[in-house]
Amino acid sequence: MIVTIDPDSPLPPYEQLRIAIRRLVATGEIPVGSRLPTVRRLAADLGVAPGTVGRAFRELEREGIIESRGRHGTHIKSAPRPPEAAERKRRIRDAAHAYVAVAAELALDPETAIAMVRQALDR
Repeated sequence: MIVTIDPDSPLPPYEQLRIAIRRLVATGEIPVGSRLPTVRRLAADLGVAPGTVGRAFRELEREGIIESRGRHGTHIKSAPRPPEAAERKRRIRDAAHAYVAVAAELALDPETAIAMVRQALDR
């Protein structure tokens, strides 16, 4: 499993990890039924605290993507379902409005704000 945590990202490390695992499962790079590394092992590999990995795993378990099998480890339970088109549009619209509000609060000019979105998309 190839996952990296960007310390400069505005997203907290647990959220970066949750999104990365979700994406790897959705694309089939981690097949359903696969066993994930232990929390401690993955934390050491990523250079983050075990609590960070634990939180990402708890979030993924709530989503039904992974399941803990006690001594037998944590496994991929199912692939995430993509949100419906209307839900995707609503979520991205809400995020865009929130971004514009923050940019306005910081007196960021539109060209710079758009350039920053492009940089984020290129990551």
